[in-house]
Amino acid sequence: MIHLRDEVAADWTARESLLDTVFGAERVLKSSEAVRCGRLPAEGLALTAEDADGRFVGSVRLWHVDAGGVPALLLGPLAVDPITQGLGVGSALMRRALNRAGALGHGAVLLVGDPAYYARFGFSAALTARLLMPGPVERPRFQALELIEGHLRSAAGLIVGTGALAVEAPSLVSPEPAFLPAAA
Repeated sequence: MIHLRDEVAADWTARESLLDTVFGAERVLKSSEAVRCGRLPAEGLALTAEDADGRFVGSVRLWHVDAGGVPALLLGPLAVDPITQGLGVGSALMRRALNRAGALGHGAVLLVGDPAYYARFGFSAALTARLLMPGPVERPRFQALELIEGHLRSAAGLIVGTGALAVEAPSLVSPEPAFLPAAA
């Protein structure tokens, strides 16, 4: 049985290990990472999955962005432990994240990912035709989903991170870094 829950600071090491396993060390060089770098995920939109033994098996985060003049969210990365792939963990994380984003009033979600996988959730590259990532991206993989119909109608231009800034500070209780909002 898989349990979905909100991410907590103690998940940092397990999450980073999972991302390295799924995407490799080169993951930090991706265009989406440039948008997320130095920012906190959107509040309430960082989720994890655990198996029945409490083992960390999945993660998804959404981030505040300006999508060519329109507020939106950038999803990613979505990662599932290879041992549990094919069991619906990624789909469950996606559905929970999208449902929460909609309930919180967000208008659209963007991502860079496999078109065949994300089509099942309603994502389409047609919605990003007038948008640009801050680095190379294969156009068919750059997709969006409108949670509010017409939300991206006027969006045109570069995707820029707008979420709260994060600062890395040593944790007092563990060797893992803790991420805290930066002072305004």
